[in-house]
Amino acid sequence: MIPWRLIIADWRRLWPGVVVVVILIALATALSISMSLQERALRMGSAKAADRFDLVIGAPGSETQLVLSSVFLQPSALTLIPAQVLDEVQKNPLVAWAAPVAFGDFFQGMPIVGTNAALVTEGGKRPLLAGRVFNDGFEAVVGAGTGLSVGSTFSPVHGQVGEEGAHAHAEVRYTVVGVLPADGSAWDKAILVPVNAVWRVHGIHAPGDHDDEHEHHDDEGHEHAEGDTHEHHDDSEAHHHEAGVPAIVVKPLSIAGAYQLRSLYRSTATQAVFPGEVLVKLYSILGDIRALLMYIAMGTQGLVGMAVALVAVMHLRQRQKQIGALRAFGAPRTGIFLLIWSGLMSLVFAGVAIGVGLGYVAAQAVAIIMSEKSGFVLPIALGEDDLWFVLLLLAVAAVVLTLPAVLSYRQSPAAALRGE
Repeated sequence: MIPWRLIIADWRRLWPGVVVVVILIALATALSISMSLQERALRMGSAKAADRFDLVIGAPGSETQLVLSSVFLQPSALTLIPAQVLDEVQKNPLVAWAAPVAFGDFFQGMPIVGTNAALVTEGGKRPLLAGRVFNDGFEAVVGAGTGLSVGSTFSPVHGQVGEEGAHAHAEVRYTVVGVLPADGSAWDKAILVPVNAVWRVHGIHAPGDHDDEHEHHDDEGHEHAEGDTHEHHDDSEAHHHEAGVPAIVVKPLSIAGAYQLRSLYRSTATQAVFPGEVLVKLYSILGDIRALLMYIAMGTQGLVGMAVALVAVMHLRQRQKQIGALRAFGAPRTGIFLLIWSGLMSLVFAGVAIGVGLGYVAAQAVAIIMSEKSGFVLPIALGEDDLWFVLLLLAVAAVVLTLPAVLSYRQSPAAALRGE
């Protein structure tokens, strides 16, 4: 039977050393647990956010940047591809639906994305939380996290407020006509508008939209005079800007069709990528970083182990006379062993338990910050891997701590009482 009364009494008597040891073990454990939770959450969160994007087409360049901008809505200046490519993709028999993703404008830091109804409803499979899909005017469908509701109006800002070249399109007013349900991605804080409206705001004539040229000529000229990426050109020049989009999101009819489309649009003019494949490449880099951090954590745990061993030796020296007295009164060896081993093991167990809690809390805090920046939810949850890690840690400690426990009764009771 474990002598808990003696152990607790020792804890109270030696509480400063106990607290230091527990804190050291807790911090080392928390470091490993928090890294494991964060890495897993980043994988799961990003994979879920990219799950509904099968294929993305853009201009030649960085595949990673194309995915980060089109799927996770990270601001970046991407080369435009001609609007004719969008029309060509939409007419391809291998395509269920295709939608442009045009960005550059913001409202209160939230991206305004020029697209079409197909992306809003995912080809009719995603119902709106409220309202309806936009028409071809200055109407908007907003994400659940934008704080906007049906009937809200706003004016876009070109670029982020505070950045060089940022300016408001005060003469343009969008009206919210629909709200999307939350899905835990960056799109929860996105504002979706017709791509034609984005082109008109920036003085670019939409393809096939020539009937209203004179009607909108003055407005577009005024908007263009406000300044954008082509500012300081006159009215007539505005209409000569070729309409283009940074990216096209494609929903293929089949898996085979997806590979055919990727092959078709991998050319000198365009690139086509599977976001999932790009994420796998990023995960491999993330895995290398995680391995490095795990080595650091293991080194930290090794140092903590040495500290625990030192404390164990000091603990035995302090309790030498007590152990000698117990042996002189006939205490069995197993009793002495349990007293020493259980006392030290209880410190390790307390430190590991507190460390798991600290690691979980730290991972949650980091996840909240990263979710705000990345735009997608990072699900933090303790898993089977974490359980095995904790069990392995306790098992190693249990084996290592048998040594001081065994040594504690190898010394004769007389020598122990003399303090030798």
